[in-house]
Amino acid sequence: QVQLVESGGGLVQAGGSLRLSCAASGTIFSINAMGWYRQAAGKQRELVASITSGGTTNYADSVKGRFTISRDNAKNTVYLQMNSLKPEDTAVYYCNAHVVLPPSRYVVDYWGQGTQVTVSS
Repeated sequence: QVQLVESGGGLVQAGGSLRLSCAASGTIFSINAMGWYRQAAGKQRELVASITSGGTTNYADSVKGRFTISRDNAKNTVYLQMNSLKPEDTAVYYCNAHVVLPPSRYVVDYWGQGTQVTVSS
């Protein structure tokens, strides 16, 4: 059983910053890519940022230059530093991880429960 537990969401004024964390726990052999997605009210879930186990990152155009994704492989944790937040960043943010399970080495997609980020104007 693998769980992803997110923390760090909240209410912030436009221009402010928040840092999200997501820790994976359970029976894990390793984790390939990890990422953050978001879903605003009435919209589809979208990729915000992703990072491979080797540290290669990818960002949505809307957050480039403002958000930074990072990970600590020893702690099975991924972070999202969000700066210069805008009201349009308001959404529920979800953590995602491609977990390699022992002993089969099957790769299974896991999701966190989501954390609300609200940016006021």
